[in-house]
Amino acid sequence: MSEAPTLVEEDDALTVTAGGVEIARYVLRSDAPAFESPKPYLHPLRTLSGAPLTAIRPWDHRWHKGVQMTWSHLSGENFWGGRTFVLGQGYQALDNNGSIRHEGFTSLTRDGEGSSVTERLSWISSAGERWIAEERTHRFHSVDHARGIWALDFATSLTNVRGRTLELGSPTTHGRPDAGYTGFFWRGPRSWTGGEVISATGRTGADVMGTEAAWIAFVGQHDEIDGGATVLAYSGTTSAPVPIRWFVRSEPFPVLSPSPAFDEEIVLEPDRTLDLSHRLVFVDHRCAADEAGALAEEYAP
Repeated sequence: MSEAPTLVEEDDALTVTAGGVEIARYVLRSDAPAFESPKPYLHPLRTLSGAPLTAIRPWDHRWHKGVQMTWSHLSGENFWGGRTFVLGQGYQALDNNGSIRHEGFTSLTRDGEGSSVTERLSWISSAGERWIAEERTHRFHSVDHARGIWALDFATSLTNVRGRTLELGSPTTHGRPDAGYTGFFWRGPRSWTGGEVISATGRTGADVMGTEAAWIAFVGQHDEIDGGATVLAYSGTTSAPVPIRWFVRSEPFPVLSPSPAFDEEIVLEPDRTLDLSHRLVFVDHRCAADEAGALAEEYAP
């Protein structure tokens, strides 16, 4: 029988524990420099045995922080962090790095097998203007110590409060092939580089990039401790007409994103809302393709 994790609110973070292990820490207020587009993020995430599942501020992309919700190209602003891709010029350091601000929790609840937290956030442009009002919910659930599994549900509602139309895209919508990263994003530990990527469609590895699939599994190995783990990620849902496509790499570093605007922009009119939802399942061992498929069916939203 699964248990509901325990949520503890601190000054600048929320900790999530299960069976005496801190399986997640949600940082509410980042002290990152403006160039990294400060925003709330989940790090560290851990398996039920305490093994690491995320990385933070890696040397190659300092703005990658565990699991985060953000946007790389939003009407000329960069809420992702770092440089912005410009067609014909490559990546440029522009004065356009926005930030996402935690405004407060609206609820913290616990039921039979899950614990949820809902918050209000504001997306602030580089010029200090509030462009998006967000309501975001994390639900930590399905803790199964016998099988070494727990799950995270993520849901967000992004409302355009700018007063003008917003165009939500990615580097690929701006001309760079196979770089459709945007939205919900996971950065894995450095030791997971070269890990195995499995897709619901049967595609594997680099062939998953840019495809549609109900789920993918990323299988990696740990440093320092024996064994490995699996992150099972569902594409989830979007209220936009644009399909969710996978941005995923295991080389030169491990990342995945069920991108809501991989190669097509989303146009969000004033006062309209974009709804997204995703699920991640964390397994405390390396899954082969058949096991990943069985778990994907079992834990499907």
